[in-house]
Amino acid sequence: MEYRKLGRSGLIVSAFALGTMQFGKGMNMGSLDQSATNAMVKFALERGINFIDTADVYSRGESETQLGVALEGIREQVVLASKFRLPMSDTDFNRSGATRANILRGVESSLKRLKTDYLDLYQVHGWDSNTPLEETLSTLDDLVRRGMVRYIGLSNYLAWQAATALGLQERRGFEPFVTAQMYYSLVGRDLESDWMDFAAYSGLGLLIWSPLAGGYLSGKYEEPDNTPQGTRFAEAGQFVPLDWKRGKAVLEALREVAARHGVSPARVALAWTVRRFNVSSVIIAARTLERLDDNIQALDLKLTEDDNRQLEQASDPGTPYPKWMVLQLDQAEDPRAKLLEPERFAQGGPWQDLRKGPG
Repeated sequence: MEYRKLGRSGLIVSAFALGTMQFGKGMNMGSLDQSATNAMVKFALERGINFIDTADVYSRGESETQLGVALEGIREQVVLASKFRLPMSDTDFNRSGATRANILRGVESSLKRLKTDYLDLYQVHGWDSNTPLEETLSTLDDLVRRGMVRYIGLSNYLAWQAATALGLQERRGFEPFVTAQMYYSLVGRDLESDWMDFAAYSGLGLLIWSPLAGGYLSGKYEEPDNTPQGTRFAEAGQFVPLDWKRGKAVLEALREVAARHGVSPARVALAWTVRRFNVSSVIIAARTLERLDDNIQALDLKLTEDDNRQLEQASDPGTPYPKWMVLQLDQAEDPRAKLLEPERFAQGGPWQDLRKGPG
């Protein structure tokens, strides 16, 4: 296993984190009972994973409950993360959102279900336009100061929302977000247009969810109607919108690269994702130990420059405005750039290669 810093914090986490949406039967995507949950957690830890990500909304608390049982006696061996924000009731409006009331209720409930007195990382599951941002951020700051939470993170924010939050945290002296949990995959490279640059600039470590696009990049599903009910992709499709035409080209490239290395397409997709710039950890989830093991082995797969070029050409979403203008200006014949930062200018701008990072 490979280990990295968790964003701007000093906490060390495994490059792959164990996702837990499949724990419990309260959601369509969940299917593992307590015995299977215990086995999967044990398997992951034995292979060096020390980072586990869950959320209160996964099976409406059942995932956290099963995970808490699986971690009895070994809680201190893992970096444990959970999330709040999404509805935990169909009738009680106050059991949703990023309000002070819901955050306090949520963290206390999560701690009880997980059988622990603190969370290593507590993440807001999405922007709440109905709640004053300062209310959310001051409450999270309180949790850190009270020792209930060690670090805080965000998930599924727009870049301007994250920038606004970080600015308010700095001005008010609140505990800052250290991570951003975002969707990213070979068929979902939207983060590259803005978010990756922003995260690097502001010190946020990226936690990647659904790196296989709900299972699509395993190579099993060719057409929109070829998604049997009960499969992970059929159930997760609402969260991972897909351009099927471009997706087919990506699958073709994945299969060719996989054949050259004698591995599965999923392993190639994960090997590509985990090496992207500023990624703290990639969240992987599976319903079987065999599939989880194949995913973990992606860390041992070394893609060549030709492999990366083929994958990136097939999956290239294009460069949207204003990024294409930013890049053009960054590479323009600007005498100030040559004078003030000649080395940086000579390399073609600060954010040319997202795998290598700025400069």
